[in-house]
Amino acid sequence: MSAKRLGSAVIISGPSGVGKSTVCGKVREQFPELQFSISCTTRQPRPGEIDGVHYYYLSKDEFEKRIANGDFIEYARVFDNIYGTLASEVIERVQAGKDVFLDIDVQGAIQIQAAAEKNPLLKKVCEFILLAPPSFAVLEKRLRDRASDSAEQVEMRLAKAKYELSFFRKYNYLVVNDQLDKAVADVAAIIRSAGLRTDRLPEDFLQ
Repeated sequence: MSAKRLGSAVIISGPSGVGKSTVCGKVREQFPELQFSISCTTRQPRPGEIDGVHYYYLSKDEFEKRIANGDFIEYARVFDNIYGTLASEVIERVQAGKDVFLDIDVQGAIQIQAAAEKNPLLKKVCEFILLAPPSFAVLEKRLRDRASDSAEQVEMRLAKAKYELSFFRKYNYLVVNDQLDKAVADVAAIIRSAGLRTDRLPEDFLQ
């Protein structure tokens, strides 16, 4: 049997304070072969950042041209800058049998879903995971314990979290980050199961 298959595009979202960066980091330790999608941005590189490693740094004119060409599966305008994910970052990799990990906010995930409705390949390979807190009370405590935001900013983050989590039906999976090790194990299980899906196999798999 041929082992050739399409890779998976695993999209994970979660509100501020849910522990998404920590979960994603530990998941990537378990799957060193898991490729991380590199986003594009129009902002200037910060000290130590490398083009093609941390971001692809584009001018605003180049970014706008690529938007017009339909090169992005999602993008967002954040204050004076634009951020986005190139379709090629995902499609070329999954076609080569590589699994791709995307840390994307809810708005971006919904854009990817819309793009997938127009692209059968993208629709076939995407898995959407929403990382949630065990309760809003726990999330509020985590945000306040960070002591990095004012009381007003915490309230704004909580309101945004409630809005983002209201889209949970848009996702294939919801993972509650109550115990870190269990949340990491749940995301890892989803990635492993995605690699076993029959719709990722070529028609001539048994030949």
